[in-house]
Amino acid sequence: MKNFRTIAIKAITFSAAVFALSSPLALNVYAADDVANTSQQTIVQTEQSIASGNFSGRSDHVTKGSVEIVQTSTGYQLVLGSDFFLDNAPDPVVALGNNNKFLVANKISGLRNKKGQQVYNLPASFTPAEFAQAYIWCERFDVPLGIADLTKA
Repeated sequence: MKNFRTIAIKAITFSAAVFALSSPLALNVYAADDVANTSQQTIVQTEQSIASGNFSGRSDHVTKGSVEIVQTSTGYQLVLGSDFFLDNAPDPVVALGNNNKFLVANKISGLRNKKGQQVYNLPASFTPAEFAQAYIWCERFDVPLGIADLTKA
């Protein structure tokens, strides 16, 4: 019984696929995908770089890679570049600060990955002029793991 059911489902799926490919509606599906892709490209084009920098390691940890603050049509984001890397440090968080000072109030999020590109949405109250540094901070030992001085674009 199980084999008959599997064969029947595959036959129905195959018939639906053949119908979809021969139907004029199938062309509309592709057109809709093209429109969605165009919209996504428009969103990407509305990003504007506000500031950028490169991490250097602190507290005997290796932290490297680029960081950028971008303004989008929906707000600000902190973007760690595809070249971002952090060694095996414990309990890392992403934050913003000034004058080599980390304040818990400036914490954005826990670090999602120790390498590669990552995007963090900044709070609606974020004001770019208030911050000149991006931090990777170890909450467990209360020390900086990496700091990037941000240069205004």
